[in-house]
Order: sequence, then C-alpha cells, then structure tokens
Amino acid sequence: MSTRYPLPELNSLPEDIKAKILAVQEKAGFIPNVFLGLARRPAEWRAFFAYHDALMEPESVGRTSKLSKGDREMIVTTTSSANGCLYCVVAHGALLRIYEKKPLVTDQVATNYRKADITPRQKAMLDFAMKVCQRSHELGEEDFAPLHAHGFDDEDIWDIAAITAFFGLSNRIASFSSMMPNPEFYLMGRVPREKKAG
Repeated sequence: MSTRYPLPELNSLPEDIKAKILAVQEKAGFIPNVFLGLARRPAEWRAFFAYHDALMEPESVGRTSKLSKGDREMIVTTTSSANGCLYCVVAHGALLRIYEKKPLVTDQVATNYRKADITPRQKAMLDFAMKVCQRSHELGEEDFAPLHAHGFDDEDIWDIAAITAFFGLSNRIASFSSMMPNPEFYLMGRVPREKKAG
C-alpha cells in the first residue's frame, strides 16, 4: 500500500479507469498498488498506462517487436534495481520470473545482470539499457554496434531505450510516493502454481 498518498477507493474512480482496474484484478487475482496509486490523478493515469501499454504490449497498438515479454521485463527489473525502486523490482521481477520460466533470474539481474543466467543477447541489451539509465548523455554510435551484432535493429533499440526511460519515470514516482509492492508479487513465479481441480 502507498504510505505517503492514500489510495483512492475503486468506486470513486471514473468508469473507464475502474473498468481497466477490474480487468487487471480479474486476470491477476488482486489489484497491483500502482493502478490505484496513480488513479488519484485520472488524466495522468490514462497517459501513463497508454504509454506503458504501447511499450510493454506493442501488439495492443498494432505494432510488432522482436523483444519478448521476458526481455521487456528484464529491462524494467534491471534498470529499476539501478534506480533503487523497490516496487518495480518486486512487481516486474515477478513477471520476469513468469515469462522467462526461471525462478532465480530476477534475483540475479536485480543484483548483477553481468553474472546472471541470461543469454549474450540479453546481456548486450541490458548493457545498453543501463547506459541509457545511468549515462544516456554519453551514448554514441559505438553503443549501437553490439546490439546490431546480436540481431537488434534500430526499432528494437528504440524499444530498449524507451522502456528504460519510461520506467525511470515510473521508478521515481513509486519511490517518492512510498508505493509498496503487493505481498502477492513476492512469490509469483518462484514456486509452481497449484493446478485447479476440475
């Protein structure tokens, strides 16, 4: 729960936002705190999630991307760790474990992605993302060559950079507002899900 700014009541929200939050709850089984935490400002909520969805679910806006869902969540988790964002590391780390089907990967990339059990392609992707995160003003043509060597094109590189930059914004909002991860995120993807009877 956000400790600095009270979360609005779901029923007090505009209908379009309420409907989207209920859809998330139906899928996840709970409402991630970010959805309510940002809903205190409906116009910003709509803008935030429109850009979030365009980057993280490009098919929702009719665009294709060579970055897998796991790649995207790996960028978010790694750069959120560099930014010290507890909420985003825990929440997106849960999604990373699920998409990559690797229970240990989040702890590895959040601590030191260079030693993580990931592919050389993913390491090159994270090298670039971390430079965008920490020293974007130093980026030059030489930073693009390793990505091209691993099969990323310039649109893929835009995705890597834009995801990193967008979550820099998200990390800072979550941190200054003291947004805390939902307890449900901590175990997701770490242990096999119980099969439903029937």
